[in-house]
Amino acid sequence: MSWAFETEPEFQSKLDWIEEFVREEIEPLDLARGADGLDNRAFRRRVDELKQEVKDRDLWACHLGPELGGKGYGQLKLALMNEILGRTPSAPRIFGAQAPDTGNMEILAHYGTEEQKKKWLEPLLAGEIYSAYSMTEPHAGADPTMFSTRAVRDGDEWVINGEKWFTSNGAFATILVVMAVTNPDVDPHDGTSMFIVPRKTPGVNIVRNVGTGTEPLGRGGHAYIRYEDVRVPAENLLGQEGKAFVIAQTRLSGGRIHHAMRSVATLQRCLDMMCERALSRETKGELLANKQMVQERIADTWTDVQMFRLLVLQTAWKIDRYRDYLKVRKDIAAVKARLPGVLVDVVYRAMHLHGALGVSNEMPFGRMWAAAPTMGIADGPTEVHKVTVAQQVLRDYKPHEGLWPTQHIPTRRELAVEKVGAWLEAEVGNT
Repeated sequence: MSWAFETEPEFQSKLDWIEEFVREEIEPLDLARGADGLDNRAFRRRVDELKQEVKDRDLWACHLGPELGGKGYGQLKLALMNEILGRTPSAPRIFGAQAPDTGNMEILAHYGTEEQKKKWLEPLLAGEIYSAYSMTEPHAGADPTMFSTRAVRDGDEWVINGEKWFTSNGAFATILVVMAVTNPDVDPHDGTSMFIVPRKTPGVNIVRNVGTGTEPLGRGGHAYIRYEDVRVPAENLLGQEGKAFVIAQTRLSGGRIHHAMRSVATLQRCLDMMCERALSRETKGELLANKQMVQERIADTWTDVQMFRLLVLQTAWKIDRYRDYLKVRKDIAAVKARLPGVLVDVVYRAMHLHGALGVSNEMPFGRMWAAAPTMGIADGPTEVHKVTVAQQVLRDYKPHEGLWPTQHIPTRRELAVEKVGAWLEAEVGNT
């Protein structure tokens, strides 16, 4: 038996290169993108150049197996990579690891036909097209048992009708992975299917784009889509009919770990900025770093970051160890449930320590703050994941039928006296 909290030298060297590449090449590009007059075409050309450099380093789309052009890295290695990529918006895209494409690649790889892989997975892997995951609905949120979007078989086609809400990247994606009810007369777990729908299919209507609080109304990366008599060929069914729930778990579980580890990058940035600020500013004759309340917040923040990071890494390790998301369901749900609370606490402390500058748009805390509540909604609300954790934890325990709890001190003492008394009598008899 051995425990190790270290990375093997060969992979650490890759992480070192990724960190330098993100810091020196991608972060400046993202910052420059916000400057007035920057040519978007020039930005895209530079992104393509950086993508090629990543591919030349054999670090592109590392979440998939070698047979699909990836490295087949397990979740632990992917977590360590995402901890770095989460520092700046364009990094996941430049490494072929952006959401929602990574999850859609995984389900296409696991459940897609050879024709589907050739037509859509290969271009996704190459970074030539983008995809979206069209699941949640306005009235049902993330509860698929309440979905009303229907797909009806009509000869060699499926006809899809319904509305989908908060489809990330939906307005710009080449293909949409749509979850729809195909048999409303059975349990939703057996009557819901997934389909691949090209966005330009007639009847796919983008009602509007939705932001997350930082964009003007009508702008954002999440689409409200109305599917009106959308016809797709029968071969666009993804996986078996009625198996959407199984497919969804394959897609979401790994994605939740990636989201969490990218958020660790945000947490670490906040801690870095807090410490820099505390050591740089004075008030009432001394550094902020010498104020006990500031020290308390720095200590709490460091502890929160370390505890959450270790929880995520341990969960990733368990996924690699058991190779079964169901066996790690409790851990994944715990990560997802804990994430928004840690983000809110840490971002607030860092923002507050910077005073007026912290709440201005000249520091990144506003964007970080807006993202924190989103993490409590995306991929299922926090409350649902807490219920999952509790249910999974309770499975490891049994009820006690006695009048008093098993740790009731008088009862335990009585049993202990009986046991020790018998031992003492035996000892006396031997003297």
